Amino acid sequence: MSVAPAPLSPPRAADGRLTVTRWFLLTGAGMALVVGLAVTAILVTLGQTKAARDVLIDAIDPAALEMIQITTALQAQGNSIRAYGLTNEAQYVQAYRQAIGDEQAATAWITTTLPRLPRSSEMGAELRRLEAAIAVWRHDYAERVVAAVPTAGRDALSRELTTVNVQRFTPVRASLGRLRSLLQELHDLGKERLQTGWQTIYVTVWILIVALLLAALGCTLIVRHAVLRPVARLTRQVRAVAAGDFRHELDVERPAELWELSGHVSGMRDRIMAEWQSSAEARQRLADQAAELRRSNAELEQFAYVASHDLQEPLRKVASFTQMLEQRYGDRLDDRALQYIGFAVDGAKRMQQLINDLLDFSRVGRMGGERVPTDSGGPLRGALRNLDGLIVETDASVTHDEMPKVVGNPVLLTQLFQNLVANALKFRSPEPPRVHIGVRRDGEMWEFSCADNGIGVEPRFADRIFLIFQRLHGREAYSGTGIGLALCRKIVEYHGGRIWLDTEAGPGATFRWTLPAAEDPDE
Repeated sequence: MSVAPAPLSPPRAADGRLTVTRWFLLTGAGMALVVGLAVTAILVTLGQTKAARDVLIDAIDPAALEMIQITTALQAQGNSIRAYGLTNEAQYVQAYRQAIGDEQAATAWITTTLPRLPRSSEMGAELRRLEAAIAVWRHDYAERVVAAVPTAGRDALSRELTTVNVQRFTPVRASLGRLRSLLQELHDLGKERLQTGWQTIYVTVWILIVALLLAALGCTLIVRHAVLRPVARLTRQVRAVAAGDFRHELDVERPAELWELSGHVSGMRDRIMAEWQSSAEARQRLADQAAELRRSNAELEQFAYVASHDLQEPLRKVASFTQMLEQRYGDRLDDRALQYIGFAVDGAKRMQQLINDLLDFSRVGRMGGERVPTDSGGPLRGALRNLDGLIVETDASVTHDEMPKVVGNPVLLTQLFQNLVANALKFRSPEPPRVHIGVRRDGEMWEFSCADNGIGVEPRFADRIFLIFQRLHGREAYSGTGIGLALCRKIVEYHGGRIWLDTEAGPGATFRWTLPAAEDPDE
């Protein structure tokens, strides 16, 4: 029941005096100015410090590492050429080419990083001088050795080429030293910028802390005078209401905000009283509905008892006495009378089967429905034992995958397997039935399938077949009550899964359903 809130009293005029809001606005404006300046300084400094850190970590230090990679690659080239000249083994040429690739990759990385480095023009010029010196050394010494070894053998590494190596590698070594020195200077500069930035942040934070302390002191004085004392009075009045005096009026004259608040609290008190009364009435209605539901459940259980005993007993008598009538007076009755007797017996038996199926349908999840970790192979074997006579009669073959452990009720799972396999045997084609129970894991569920080579189901009936009392064929063609698949769906949904007809599985009918997987203690 919806209850409109009580009307609130209008706030009293301030009479020219500052309200609590205005006091806090003035204090907050001053504080906001100080905090804004401090935060701006901190953000600017943080931005500069972050930029310096990014340059140091993402550019300068990696460039220094790449410079070490270039030095190592040049040393590897020299060692590989020397070893090739002494041994004439092709593996050293491959090592030489690999070292060239490493050197060029490191040089390319530094070249792409140059725009982010301080003094990038100076760094770029020195890097170009290094590349030129390396090219001269490689042309005048390394490539000559590589070209001469196949013909001259170990004599290719002559004293002349050794002298050329020393002469050409000296500029390379000097350029490497200058680049390392330049990178060290850039590293020191970045480190200094980081330290300066952090020092600025520390000073600004201390200034901000002092300003906050002063603002807190001013706010404390304002709160004590304009808030705490009136709030203490309002608290005493609210406690009186909370103690049970719901008719106690809340009246705080100053400040205006607390006067308005007392009006809101009074309105809330009235609303709570109305809601409390409405809640009490709703609880009473809920209790009445629960009692009615318990009574209805008891009547349903009584109906189930009557259906399973009292209703079936007359049917058994009708069938029994009708059969006795046929046996004793069959020779005196004509064919039409015998046909009528057959109709009566068949109707009584079908009525008994219908009652049993309805009882099974209504009991799912209500009686004996405990779900425990279960090896699904057990219910399947039980279902096949129950259908052993029908399997032999139809010359059927039923196969299955390795059955997993699921969380379920063994009795209901046996009924589920039995209904699906029996359906596959009932709606068979002229060929001997072939039924396969498949299993695959699907997340936290196991997906089962029951595929057969029978007459199949048209896709347009994929939903209808799971409704109770829905039949696609007449009783003359196929017996049954039309409850089997509806019962299967109720069992699967009770276990937290779903069941459906796979309309794309090919010939025959394929039903798929999911059951929750049981946790394996060995995992």
